[in-house]
Amino acid sequence: MTRYKTMFLAALLAGACSASAFAQTAAPTLNMQNWPLPDTVSPEGKAATAAAAAQAMPDPLPPIADIRKFIDAMQGAMGTELQKRYDVRVEASTIAGVPVRIVYPKGVNALGKGPVLLNLHGGGFAIDSGSLTETIPIAARTGLPVVAVLYRLAPEHPYPAALDDALAVYQALEKDRKANRIAVFGTSAGACLSGQLVAKLQGLGRPMPAALGFLSGSADLSVRGDSESWMPGPGFDWVAAYAGATPMIDPILSPIRGDVSRFPPTLLMTSSRDFLLSPTSIFARALHEKGADARLVVFDGLPHAFWAYMAIPESDQANEIVARFLKEKLDAAGK
Repeated sequence: MTRYKTMFLAALLAGACSASAFAQTAAPTLNMQNWPLPDTVSPEGKAATAAAAAQAMPDPLPPIADIRKFIDAMQGAMGTELQKRYDVRVEASTIAGVPVRIVYPKGVNALGKGPVLLNLHGGGFAIDSGSLTETIPIAARTGLPVVAVLYRLAPEHPYPAALDDALAVYQALEKDRKANRIAVFGTSAGACLSGQLVAKLQGLGRPMPAALGFLSGSADLSVRGDSESWMPGPGFDWVAAYAGATPMIDPILSPIRGDVSRFPPTLLMTSSRDFLLSPTSIFARALHEKGADARLVVFDGLPHAFWAYMAIPESDQANEIVARFLKEKLDAAGK
């Protein structure tokens, strides 16, 4: 199996894994993966996407325990390559009783009391598909340590377990620095969770972090956007597995259902062949309408969360955009 095929399979399984535990008949979708890619996509992006399109999803999906082992191995292999490329150090640790991975850029050996980035990884709330691949490039490009929260996973631990873990780590970091010295970011399920964390902080009357990176997610788990109806995606089962008994319209679970006017400056990123294009852009519009600083970046032609698993120029561009945004907001807040 080629590297691109394997990486894309990991991404597909990351989004679909909870569907294996909560199987329902998926709505029919157009086979977008067979459409020719535009010339706006790099040759490397075209090659990676073509390999992805040729990779069939296992049917039926393996048990979730097997999927987690496979994805953990993928994170380890890809993380090792990224550590060499970016010259960072990864440390396994525990903060507030929650396991974390701390990524230290070159020249940084401790969290200290300075600015820090908090990552909430993707993986359908059910696996860890990004605690290394989402964080290593950002740590290196910002020069700041990144704390990736290894939160409890669904379906064994439904909402609010993951949010409770994220909040515990955030509050522990806040003891050594002001909230405006923390920036939060996450991809896919991690984007959803990052929005929920900010909504929770707002509900508690806590000061906001300096910035939010909301990278291909949804702030309203109660509805499906247009892109989810015609692009291949995992369907709604991952939401049911995560939400458990909590109503989908809960204003923390679905922050767009609450008051988002106090949200920090937010970068929202997606792509034109991302099944979460609609919910990401809808949240950007909602933030803008409420007067929040919201910036939406849409890449052309590439699939969901490509920056977390595709070694292509667009991934470098995406990571640079995220790193620059978070660093600029932290620098501005610290003045």
